[in-house]
Amino acid sequence: MLHMNLRAPMIALFLGIASLTASSCAQTPQTSMPLWPHALPEPAQTTAPETDLTKPTDHFISGHRTQRLTNVTVPTLTVFSPHGHSTGAAALVFPGGGYQILAMDGEGYDPCNWLTSLGITCILVKYRVPQPIGEAGHYPSDPSDLEDAQQAMRLTRAHASEWHIDPTHIGVMGFSAGANLAVLLCTHPDDNHIASTPAAPDADTRIDARPDFAILAYPAYLAQQPDQTTLNPVYAPNQFTPATFLIQAENDTGYGKNALVYYRALLDAKVPAELHYYATGGHGFGMHPHDAPEEHWPDLAALWLRYIHILPSPPPHPTPGSPSGTPSPCTSPQPTTPGQSNASTSFSVKANNQSNSAYSNSTNSTNPNCWTPPPQP
Repeated sequence: MLHMNLRAPMIALFLGIASLTASSCAQTPQTSMPLWPHALPEPAQTTAPETDLTKPTDHFISGHRTQRLTNVTVPTLTVFSPHGHSTGAAALVFPGGGYQILAMDGEGYDPCNWLTSLGITCILVKYRVPQPIGEAGHYPSDPSDLEDAQQAMRLTRAHASEWHIDPTHIGVMGFSAGANLAVLLCTHPDDNHIASTPAAPDADTRIDARPDFAILAYPAYLAQQPDQTTLNPVYAPNQFTPATFLIQAENDTGYGKNALVYYRALLDAKVPAELHYYATGGHGFGMHPHDAPEEHWPDLAALWLRYIHILPSPPPHPTPGSPSGTPSPCTSPQPTTPGQSNASTSFSVKANNQSNSAYSNSTNSTNPNCWTPPPQP
């Protein structure tokens, strides 16, 4: 289904969302840990210390200057628990930065603030950068960032009970190069290169690294150059690829066709997907660009998360004369089943409401809109 409107609609959020800087970040990390405590899978790409390259003249993301980390040779994950009630869902967040830096504020802490405000645990992943420029720094020539993403997902599932997470409701959220890495994890979670590296003892490859959903903001490197009309076959959707939400801007001069090309591949593969394509925004606009049509894209993503049952739907409005009840408690996690939304914006596409075989490992529930955390010791 395709919608074109002259004005982006104002979407009413069930939960208020504010754009926050890292310095005003309300949540406190629950825990932080190295992905590879004993040895890196490959030799460190640099001996220089980890550095923030932010300068007073740097551009802003979501209204504030963003931290730009480089020389990351000790990849980590940091857990941010939800504000108040937890839904049991979680998402790994991959900041962008061209695989050279990590935009940690606008594409890391800001998304975590948004996720935790919705009751979703945020797993912020600081993956290894910089990587070599060009194909030499991309999978399959360079598997290091995929290894970091796989390990972050496996550690999250291994600690799901401790972190009060439903292991069947763990997705990925990425920006630019981070969205590229998210797609890579959604298509190659079974890559076993790590088994032949010094880090093999730290990686439990028996734990599934496949995401349960994906949110991709202005993805990079998916379409083949120079015309960007063909998907690089490395990223072809397959049996592992989950329901996917995409946004991109038409005037993203470097990567503007990436989301379109990937959406077409998802459509052909019958993977549930939703695309919002904006006339403005450029590249790297973050979570809440001010006074722009794309300002409200997180609202649309929140609605999409409800329709695929990652977030609980609000109670239905009672009809006159009927009691206003509340949903009964869940007894087990429920499968991620795609649904249909009528949300639209400047240019939006939604399709593929068919069931996806990738959901076959989920469990059934009598109530499709909630999840009960495991009992605490």
